Amino acid sequence: MNPTKAKSALLIAGPTASGKSALALTLARERDGVIINADALQVYRELRILSARPTDEDVHAAPHRLYGHVSGLDSYSVAHWLADAKREIETAWDAGKLPIITGGTGMYFMALQKGLAEVPPIALEIREKWRNFEGDLYQELILRDKESAKLLKPNDRQRLARALEVLEGTGQPLSYWQAEAQSNAFLKDVAVERHVVDVAREELYNRAERRFDQMMAAGALEEVRPLLKHGSVLPMMKAIGVPELTRHLRGEISLPEAVVLAKTATRQYIKRQLTWWRGQGSLES
Repeated sequence: MNPTKAKSALLIAGPTASGKSALALTLARERDGVIINADALQVYRELRILSARPTDEDVHAAPHRLYGHVSGLDSYSVAHWLADAKREIETAWDAGKLPIITGGTGMYFMALQKGLAEVPPIALEIREKWRNFEGDLYQELILRDKESAKLLKPNDRQRLARALEVLEGTGQPLSYWQAEAQSNAFLKDVAVERHVVDVAREELYNRAERRFDQMMAAGALEEVRPLLKHGSVLPMMKAIGVPELTRHLRGEISLPEAVVLAKTATRQYIKRQLTWWRGQGSLES
């Protein structure tokens, strides 16, 4: 084993169409690395084209792991990915290679660096109490846990309710459980190099639209056709391009309309990603 790579890792994150996969491939060649997927849609084998999975040429140029390795019909959570990623990182270390984790799913990176908070189960009546609470959740949290309240927005009712239900249900604030998780985070004692690929928003929009045209030319419509029999609640059915092309295949809209809607959805997705990465989604530990 190469001792310089035994406990080091490289993280490359960024929004869709930012070029992070190309950067990961370049660095994998230069540093004898193994590229490990951290994109929640690229794990599904049914979505090779619409999730922009690596090409056969890319896969032959450097080892790629956790791409298309699960069925979109199966449940696949952040916890599942974290277990898979740990295994692949350990395997890379054992082989003397550098694990290069790349993707656009912020929660995957957060789980890898900060762990997953294992909050004990909350009683149903407590959960329902706070999730159906019609009053001022922010003021309720201030009365009980001022420090946690300072970290949340007064109108973020989902997170405020979660903070209150955890506090009442466990006797400890959510920050306690998060600190517990971070103390056992997988990369806690690892030398980590971090890159967030930063590209101007309009350039991202243009790249994403060109890429969608390329996806259509590569057979995206035929990739979606077999998915028509599956329910829309599956995560893979929410992938950009799938709902829009599904509507076309069902005769609801024309193909040009579907493409325009998919490109609009891509722009909205990029905007959400940029907001996330510039806030809590930073790779800084």
